[in-house]
Amino acid sequence: MKTFDAAATAAQLPFERLIPALSALFADPACQVPARHVHEIAAPDGGPPLTSLLMPAWLPGRCYGVKIVNIAPGNAARGLPGLHGAYLLFDAVTGVPLALMDGDEITSRRTAAASALAATYLARPDARWLLVLGTGRVASLLPAAYAAVRPIEEVRVWARSPDKAQALAESLRAQGFAAEAAPDLAAAVAWAHVVSCATLAREPLVQGAWLAPASHLDLIGSFTPEMREADDDCFRNTELFVDTEEALRKSGDLLGPLARGVITPADLRATLADLCRRTAPGRRTAMERTVFKSVGTALEDLAAAMLVQAGG
Repeated sequence: MKTFDAAATAAQLPFERLIPALSALFADPACQVPARHVHEIAAPDGGPPLTSLLMPAWLPGRCYGVKIVNIAPGNAARGLPGLHGAYLLFDAVTGVPLALMDGDEITSRRTAAASALAATYLARPDARWLLVLGTGRVASLLPAAYAAVRPIEEVRVWARSPDKAQALAESLRAQGFAAEAAPDLAAAVAWAHVVSCATLAREPLVQGAWLAPASHLDLIGSFTPEMREADDDCFRNTELFVDTEEALRKSGDLLGPLARGVITPADLRATLADLCRRTAPGRRTAMERTVFKSVGTALEDLAAAMLVQAGG
Protein backbone atom coordinates (compact mmCIF):
# COMPACT_ATOMS: atom_id res chain seq x y z
CA MET A 1 0.00 0.00 0.00
CA LYS A 2 1.33 3.42 -0.97
CA THR A 3 1.37 6.25 1.57
CA PHE A 4 1.11 9.93 0.62
CA ASP A 5 1.66 12.69 3.17
CA ALA A 6 0.20 16.17 2.65
CA ALA A 7 2.99 17.37 0.35
CA ALA A 8 2.97 14.19 -1.74
CA THR A 9 -0.83 14.27 -2.00
CA ALA A 10 -0.85 17.89 -3.17
CA ALA A 11 1.93 17.23 -5.68
CA GLN A 12 -0.27 14.72 -7.51
CA LEU A 13 -3.24 17.09 -7.76
CA PRO A 14 -2.39 19.99 -10.08
CA PHE A 15 -5.63 21.61 -11.19
CA GLU A 16 -4.85 20.99 -14.85
CA ARG A 17 -5.22 17.27 -14.10
CA LEU A 18 -7.68 17.33 -11.20
CA ILE A 19 -10.44 19.30 -12.94
CA PRO A 20 -10.67 16.88 -15.91
CA ALA A 21 -10.57 13.94 -13.47
CA LEU A 22 -13.58 15.35 -11.60
CA SER A 23 -15.39 15.95 -14.88
CA ALA A 24 -14.83 12.36 -16.01
CA LEU A 25 -16.18 10.88 -12.78
CA PHE A 26 -19.20 13.21 -12.65
CA ALA A 27 -19.98 12.07 -16.18
CA ASP A 28 -19.71 8.38 -15.26
CA PRO A 29 -23.12 7.00 -14.17
CA ALA A 30 -21.45 3.92 -12.67
CA CYS A 31 -19.95 5.87 -9.76
CA GLN A 32 -21.81 5.17 -6.51
CA VAL A 33 -22.02 7.65 -3.61
CA PRO A 34 -24.04 6.45 -0.60
CA ALA A 35 -24.96 8.66 2.34
CA ARG A 36 -22.15 9.54 4.70
CA HIS A 37 -21.98 8.03 8.18
CA VAL A 38 -21.73 10.25 11.27
CA HIS A 39 -20.52 8.93 14.61
CA GLU A 40 -19.99 10.66 17.95
CA ILE A 41 -17.30 9.37 20.30
CA ALA A 42 -17.70 10.51 23.88
CA ALA A 43 -14.82 12.32 25.58
CA PRO A 44 -13.64 10.58 28.76
CA ASP A 45 -13.56 13.86 30.69
CA GLY A 46 -17.13 14.82 29.75
CA GLY A 47 -15.98 17.42 27.28
CA PRO A 48 -17.23 17.85 23.71
CA PRO A 49 -17.32 14.56 21.81
CA LEU A 50 -15.22 13.64 18.82
CA THR A 51 -17.36 13.62 15.68
CA SER A 52 -16.24 11.25 12.95
CA LEU A 53 -17.56 11.47 9.40
CA LEU A 54 -17.16 8.52 7.02
CA MET A 55 -17.70 9.33 3.35
CA PRO A 56 -17.56 6.35 0.96
CA ALA A 57 -17.73 6.18 -2.83
CA TRP A 58 -16.81 3.56 -5.38
CA LEU A 59 -16.45 2.85 -9.06
CA PRO A 60 -17.44 -0.82 -9.61
CA GLY A 61 -14.62 -2.90 -10.97
CA ARG A 62 -12.01 -0.25 -10.21
CA CYS A 63 -11.72 1.59 -6.88
CA TYR A 64 -13.49 1.95 -3.54
CA GLY A 65 -12.54 4.77 -1.21
CA VAL A 66 -13.48 6.16 2.18
CA LYS A 67 -12.60 9.57 3.57
CA ILE A 68 -12.60 9.80 7.35
CA VAL A 69 -12.82 13.27 8.85
CA ASN A 70 -12.53 13.69 12.62
CA ILE A 71 -13.73 16.92 14.24
CA ALA A 72 -12.53 17.52 17.78
CA PRO A 73 -13.81 20.83 19.24
CA GLY A 74 -11.69 20.33 22.36
CA ASN A 75 -8.46 20.45 20.38
CA ALA A 76 -8.17 24.23 20.64
CA ALA A 77 -7.40 23.85 24.33
CA ARG A 78 -4.84 21.16 23.46
CA GLY A 79 -3.05 23.36 20.96
CA LEU A 80 -4.07 21.10 18.07
CA PRO A 81 -6.08 21.69 14.87
CA GLY A 82 -9.75 20.85 15.30
CA LEU A 83 -10.04 18.79 12.12
CA HIS A 84 -8.04 15.85 10.84
CA GLY A 85 -8.72 13.66 7.83
CA ALA A 86 -7.37 10.66 5.96
CA TYR A 87 -8.35 8.88 2.77
CA LEU A 88 -8.16 5.12 2.20
CA LEU A 89 -8.34 3.76 -1.35
CA PHE A 90 -8.96 0.08 -2.12
CA ASP A 91 -9.27 -2.15 -5.17
CA ALA A 92 -13.05 -2.46 -5.64
CA VAL A 93 -12.82 -6.10 -6.75
CA THR A 94 -10.29 -7.65 -4.36
CA GLY A 95 -10.53 -5.22 -1.46
CA VAL A 96 -6.75 -4.90 -1.40
CA PRO A 97 -5.62 -1.56 0.11
CA LEU A 98 -4.02 0.62 -2.56
CA ALA A 99 -3.16 3.88 -0.84
CA LEU A 100 -3.43 6.01 2.30
CA MET A 101 -3.33 9.75 1.67
CA ASP A 102 -3.82 13.09 3.38
CA GLY A 103 -7.54 13.81 3.65
CA ASP A 104 -7.19 17.55 4.20
CA GLU A 105 -5.33 18.06 0.91
CA ILE A 106 -7.84 15.86 -0.91
CA THR A 107 -10.73 17.91 0.48
CA SER A 108 -9.35 21.38 -0.11
CA ARG A 109 -8.05 20.77 -3.62
CA ARG A 110 -11.10 18.89 -4.88
CA THR A 111 -13.35 21.62 -3.46
CA ALA A 112 -11.56 24.36 -5.38
CA ALA A 113 -11.44 22.15 -8.48
CA ALA A 114 -15.20 21.55 -8.36
CA SER A 115 -15.83 25.30 -8.40
CA ALA A 116 -13.51 25.70 -11.38
CA LEU A 117 -15.19 22.78 -13.15
CA ALA A 118 -18.58 24.44 -12.71
CA ALA A 119 -17.11 27.69 -14.03
CA THR A 120 -16.17 25.99 -17.30
CA TYR A 121 -19.91 25.75 -17.97
CA LEU A 122 -21.21 28.79 -16.10
CA ALA A 123 -18.70 31.65 -16.06
CA ARG A 124 -18.41 33.90 -19.09
CA PRO A 125 -15.58 32.69 -21.35
CA ASP A 126 -13.71 35.99 -21.03
CA ALA A 127 -13.95 36.14 -17.20
CA ARG A 128 -10.76 37.93 -16.10
CA TRP A 129 -11.56 39.48 -12.70
CA LEU A 130 -11.92 37.18 -9.70
CA LEU A 131 -13.05 38.18 -6.21
CA VAL A 132 -12.32 35.69 -3.41
CA LEU A 133 -14.12 35.98 -0.08
CA GLY A 134 -12.22 34.23 2.71
CA THR A 135 -8.60 33.49 3.50
CA GLY A 136 -8.63 29.81 4.48
CA ARG A 137 -7.04 26.88 2.67
CA VAL A 138 -9.76 26.56 0.02
CA ALA A 139 -9.85 30.33 -0.59
CA SER A 140 -6.09 30.36 -1.13
CA LEU A 141 -6.43 27.70 -3.85
CA LEU A 142 -9.28 29.28 -5.79
CA PRO A 143 -7.22 31.64 -8.00
CA ALA A 144 -5.03 28.77 -9.26
CA ALA A 145 -8.08 26.59 -9.87
CA TYR A 146 -9.94 29.31 -11.77
CA ALA A 147 -6.83 30.24 -13.74
CA ALA A 148 -6.80 26.68 -15.09
CA VAL A 149 -10.15 27.28 -16.85
CA ARG A 150 -10.51 31.04 -17.37
CA PRO A 151 -8.08 33.86 -18.37
CA ILE A 152 -7.85 35.31 -14.84
CA GLU A 153 -5.85 38.56 -14.91
CA GLU A 154 -6.69 40.18 -11.56
CA VAL A 155 -7.66 38.81 -8.16
CA ARG A 156 -9.07 40.73 -5.22
CA VAL A 157 -9.40 39.27 -1.73
CA TRP A 158 -11.92 40.27 0.92
CA ALA A 159 -12.05 39.05 4.50
CA ARG A 160 -13.42 40.30 7.81
CA SER A 161 -9.80 40.72 8.85
CA PRO A 162 -8.06 43.22 6.53
CA ASP A 163 -4.69 41.89 7.69
CA LYS A 164 -5.56 38.36 6.59
CA ALA A 165 -6.86 39.64 3.24
CA GLN A 166 -3.62 41.52 2.71
CA ALA A 167 -1.55 38.47 3.67
CA LEU A 168 -3.36 36.25 1.18
CA ALA A 169 -3.04 38.89 -1.54
CA GLU A 170 0.71 39.00 -0.90
CA SER A 171 0.91 35.21 -1.13
CA LEU A 172 -0.99 35.25 -4.42
CA ARG A 173 1.34 37.92 -5.81
CA ALA A 174 4.25 35.64 -4.97
CA GLN A 175 2.53 32.99 -7.11
CA GLY A 176 2.37 35.40 -10.04
CA PHE A 177 -1.16 36.75 -9.69
CA ALA A 178 -1.99 40.45 -9.89
CA ALA A 179 -3.70 40.42 -6.50
CA GLU A 180 -4.72 42.98 -3.90
CA ALA A 181 -6.89 43.19 -0.80
CA ALA A 182 -10.40 44.61 -1.30
CA PRO A 183 -11.43 46.92 1.56
CA ASP A 184 -14.87 47.68 0.07
CA LEU A 185 -16.88 44.48 -0.41
CA ALA A 186 -19.74 46.06 -2.35
CA ALA A 187 -17.38 47.71 -4.84
CA ALA A 188 -15.36 44.51 -5.23
CA VAL A 189 -18.49 42.43 -5.93
CA ALA A 190 -19.67 44.93 -8.54
CA TRP A 191 -16.21 44.81 -10.19
CA ALA A 192 -15.87 41.03 -10.42
CA HIS A 193 -16.69 38.72 -13.29
CA VAL A 194 -16.55 35.82 -10.80
CA VAL A 195 -17.31 36.06 -7.07
CA SER A 196 -16.17 32.98 -5.14
CA CYS A 197 -17.07 32.65 -1.45
CA ALA A 198 -15.24 30.24 0.84
CA THR A 199 -16.15 31.44 4.32
CA LEU A 200 -17.82 30.19 7.48
CA ALA A 201 -20.34 33.04 7.47
CA ARG A 202 -23.66 32.56 9.23
CA GLU A 203 -25.16 35.79 7.87
CA PRO A 204 -25.16 36.87 4.20
CA LEU A 205 -22.06 38.64 2.96
CA VAL A 206 -22.86 39.10 -0.74
CA GLN A 207 -25.92 41.11 -1.73
CA GLY A 208 -27.56 40.42 -5.05
CA ALA A 209 -27.92 44.14 -5.75
CA TRP A 210 -24.13 44.38 -5.94
CA LEU A 211 -23.63 41.65 -8.55
CA ALA A 212 -22.83 42.75 -12.08
CA PRO A 213 -24.83 41.48 -15.07
CA ALA A 214 -23.24 38.39 -16.62
CA SER A 215 -21.37 37.62 -13.38
CA HIS A 216 -20.95 34.18 -11.86
CA LEU A 217 -21.43 33.63 -8.11
CA ASP A 218 -19.73 30.59 -6.57
CA LEU A 219 -20.89 29.66 -3.04
CA ILE A 220 -18.72 27.13 -1.22
CA GLY A 221 -18.94 27.84 2.48
CA SER A 222 -22.60 27.32 3.37
CA PHE A 223 -22.60 23.56 3.89
CA THR A 224 -25.01 23.47 6.89
CA PRO A 225 -28.53 24.89 7.34
CA GLU A 226 -27.21 27.52 9.78
CA MET A 227 -24.68 29.03 7.36
CA ARG A 228 -25.23 31.68 4.67
CA GLU A 229 -22.98 33.63 2.33
CA ALA A 230 -25.56 35.22 -0.03
CA ASP A 231 -28.78 37.18 0.50
CA ASP A 232 -32.10 36.34 -1.16
CA ASP A 233 -31.53 38.80 -4.01
CA CYS A 234 -28.58 36.74 -5.18
CA PHE A 235 -31.10 34.10 -6.28
CA ARG A 236 -33.59 36.37 -8.02
CA ASN A 237 -33.37 36.70 -11.80
CA THR A 238 -30.50 34.24 -11.96
CA GLU A 239 -29.74 30.73 -13.20
CA LEU A 240 -29.18 28.27 -10.33
CA PHE A 241 -26.87 25.24 -10.43
CA VAL A 242 -25.63 22.87 -7.68
CA ASP A 243 -22.98 20.20 -7.34
CA THR A 244 -25.57 17.66 -6.16
CA GLU A 245 -29.25 17.91 -5.21
CA GLU A 246 -28.17 17.38 -1.60
CA ALA A 247 -27.42 21.12 -1.60
CA LEU A 248 -31.17 21.75 -1.55
CA ARG A 249 -31.38 19.89 1.77
CA LYS A 250 -28.15 20.99 3.46
CA SER A 251 -27.25 24.57 2.58
CA GLY A 252 -28.63 27.57 4.45
CA ASP A 253 -28.01 29.60 1.29
CA LEU A 254 -30.75 27.59 -0.42
CA LEU A 255 -32.98 26.49 2.47
CA GLY A 256 -33.82 30.08 3.41
CA PRO A 257 -34.83 31.26 -0.09
CA LEU A 258 -36.75 28.00 -0.60
CA ALA A 259 -38.71 28.49 2.64
CA ARG A 260 -39.50 32.10 1.73
CA GLY A 261 -40.62 31.25 -1.81
CA VAL A 262 -37.79 33.20 -3.44
CA ILE A 263 -36.89 30.03 -5.35
CA THR A 264 -38.48 26.62 -5.78
CA PRO A 265 -36.88 23.23 -6.54
CA ALA A 266 -38.08 23.71 -10.11
CA ASP A 267 -35.72 26.69 -10.43
CA LEU A 268 -32.71 24.38 -10.24
CA ARG A 269 -31.30 24.30 -13.75
CA ALA A 270 -28.86 21.41 -13.39
CA THR A 271 -26.39 19.52 -11.21
CA LEU A 272 -22.71 19.22 -11.97
CA ALA A 273 -23.32 15.68 -13.22
CA ASP A 274 -25.95 17.01 -15.66
CA LEU A 275 -23.45 19.56 -16.96
CA CYS A 276 -20.61 17.05 -17.31
CA ARG A 277 -22.88 14.51 -19.05
CA ARG A 278 -24.11 17.27 -21.39
CA THR A 279 -27.74 16.48 -20.52
CA ALA A 280 -28.37 20.10 -19.53
CA PRO A 281 -26.87 23.35 -20.83
CA GLY A 282 -24.79 25.72 -18.74
CA ARG A 283 -24.60 29.43 -19.53
CA ARG A 284 -26.96 30.11 -22.44
CA THR A 285 -26.62 33.86 -22.99
CA ALA A 286 -23.84 36.39 -22.64
CA MET A 287 -25.66 38.51 -20.07
CA GLU A 288 -27.34 35.98 -17.79
CA ARG A 289 -26.19 35.77 -14.18
CA THR A 290 -25.33 32.34 -12.78
CA VAL A 291 -25.05 30.91 -9.26
CA PHE A 292 -23.32 27.65 -8.33
CA LYS A 293 -23.88 26.22 -4.85
CA SER A 294 -21.71 23.32 -3.70
CA VAL A 295 -21.77 21.27 -0.51
CA GLY A 296 -19.21 18.65 -1.53
CA THR A 297 -19.56 15.01 -2.47
CA ALA A 298 -17.51 11.87 -1.92
CA LEU A 299 -17.39 11.45 -5.70
CA GLU A 300 -14.93 14.35 -5.78
CA ASP A 301 -12.79 12.74 -3.08
CA LEU A 302 -12.69 9.47 -5.02
CA ALA A 303 -11.69 11.21 -8.25
CA ALA A 304 -8.85 13.01 -6.47
CA ALA A 305 -7.69 9.88 -4.63
CA MET A 306 -7.58 7.82 -7.83
CA LEU A 307 -5.47 10.55 -9.43
CA VAL A 308 -3.04 10.57 -6.49
CA GLN A 309 -2.68 6.79 -6.52
CA ALA A 310 -2.18 6.62 -10.28
CA GLY A 311 0.43 9.36 -10.27
CA GLY A 312 2.39 8.04 -7.34
